Amino acid sequence: MAGLMLQGTGSDVGKSVLVAGLCRAAANRGLTVLPFKPQNMSNNAAVTPEGGEIGRAQALQAIAARAPLHVDMNPVLLKPQADRTSQLIVHGQVRGTLGAANFREARRPLLGEVLESYRRLEARCDLVLVEGAGSPAEINLRSGDIANMGFARAAGVPVVLTGDIDRGGVIAAVVGTRAVIDPEDAAMIHGFIINKFRGDPALFTDGYEAIERLSGWRGFGVLPWEPAVAQLPSEDAVILERGLGAKPGKLLVACPILPRIANFDDLDPLRQESGVDVAMIPPGTPIPAEAALIVLPGSKATIADMAFLRTQGWDIDVLAHHRRGGAVLGICGGYQMLGRNIADPHGIEGPPGEVAGLGLLDVTTVLAGRKTLQQVEGTAMDAPFTGYEMHMGVTEGPDATRPFARLAQGRADGAIGRDGRTFGTYCHGLLAKPGLRSALLARIGAQSDGFDNDARVDAALDALAEAMERHLDIDGLLALAGVTL
Repeated sequence: MAGLMLQGTGSDVGKSVLVAGLCRAAANRGLTVLPFKPQNMSNNAAVTPEGGEIGRAQALQAIAARAPLHVDMNPVLLKPQADRTSQLIVHGQVRGTLGAANFREARRPLLGEVLESYRRLEARCDLVLVEGAGSPAEINLRSGDIANMGFARAAGVPVVLTGDIDRGGVIAAVVGTRAVIDPEDAAMIHGFIINKFRGDPALFTDGYEAIERLSGWRGFGVLPWEPAVAQLPSEDAVILERGLGAKPGKLLVACPILPRIANFDDLDPLRQESGVDVAMIPPGTPIPAEAALIVLPGSKATIADMAFLRTQGWDIDVLAHHRRGGAVLGICGGYQMLGRNIADPHGIEGPPGEVAGLGLLDVTTVLAGRKTLQQVEGTAMDAPFTGYEMHMGVTEGPDATRPFARLAQGRADGAIGRDGRTFGTYCHGLLAKPGLRSALLARIGAQSDGFDNDARVDAALDALAEAMERHLDIDGLLALAGVTL
């Protein structure tokens, strides 16, 4: 019954990656380990074998632990679909919508369900590694908290605090956390890790000792910046790299950054191709005319994002690109945007309404019915692929009679335009394997390196685990968790 929770001094300090690395390090030591995050907020999600959804970070951590995905790994998932509204996912299924006004009160009753999930995981393994959310120093959110200290104290799980030295101010961030949180919360924290260090760690010796002295917590090590992390999928859209043009000798793939962009890790395999540059186009910037392929990504609010696309003038850019003979790929919400019309009569993703699409595919979409959550495999462009579906709505029309993919589940998926260079699909993750990615790149005049992206991610997890074994006190962390060494 061993457990350990990593919390952070803020968002994007590396909690998700560190939990993944610890999962792999523990698994490499022969332990049965499972990841857990009580509450996540992200539009990047993954589908579990039983047909539920969890945060993409927990999916990566499960891969690191060499364990099948399960909804208990992330029992509460909030998916933002407007500035003050999020879809509430509990144990993998949609339970409703939360607004800013009712968020605090609505989450309080969920602690019991969170603890049930944790106890089920605990009974199945040697060690549960828990990821916090944001920071426990956000004391304005402490009442009713289920993501950080509210969970840690209810479950009796010891905590280690993560600080990001790369962003600066890490001494104040760690010591300041100790200063502002409740003493009983502080008693749950048993140490800290300094993450993302660049340069000679000896230069931080005095700072490290100052944190130990001022906080009263022991240090578990300083982890240098690990290049292998670049091979791992990012969870949050706020850290999307932005680029505006291709380097010499490379073909450009352009993807507009929509306000509610979802599952943008679909593009990760293309980022790793040596002959391709992937440019994430920020608002206020036109889509470059030299793009060989435009990808319209998934969206948590398709109608709202379609309207935003028009306000940016990106619709004009996409249509001009198409007239010049360029290829366009729409994935999930992006597929819906390629059609003639998108209707949301019941207000599933926002206020009821409808909007005209780009009209590059002769299909229409109605957002209605049960959410499709399914792992899939099939063939597209004469190449096999695996992936998952995660969408609301039904898309139909003449171009759907030319499906993008044939699924092993016995049905067709997506559509191909009459021109043969406009593609729409509901399948996420389809570019991870080399076959389909090679076929798609061949359509735009690029040659694939032929790698398996899943294998690259796995190798990166091993490299991360090895770095953590060298630089962190893994024995001490496992002992704190209650693992018998």
